[in-house]
Amino acid sequence: MFIINLTYTSKLEKIDQLLEAHAKFHDAHYKSGHFLASGRKVPRTGGIILSDVSSKSALEKIIEEDPFKQNKLAAYEIIEFVPSKTRKELGFLLKS
Repeated sequence: MFIINLTYTSKLEKIDQLLEAHAKFHDAHYKSGHFLASGRKVPRTGGIILSDVSSKSALEKIIEEDPFKQNKLAAYEIIEFVPSKTRKELGFLLKS
């Protein structure tokens, strides 16, 4: 499992110009099952994505499709972790 920590490197005006394209990027990866959750940081300095792709290299290829990445509007930190405990409803995240 991966946490993608996006930090905006541009003014919000430029971010807002590509927000719809960024949302479509998200939609495609929710549909494919790559993304589990996402949202804005508070304050609005970037966002977080939870992903369950098979490898870091596969995730890096996915991130290259993000309009924010393609237009150099955000920096991306990828944090890999192995869930060891969850709420009952999230038990599917645990790998056996």
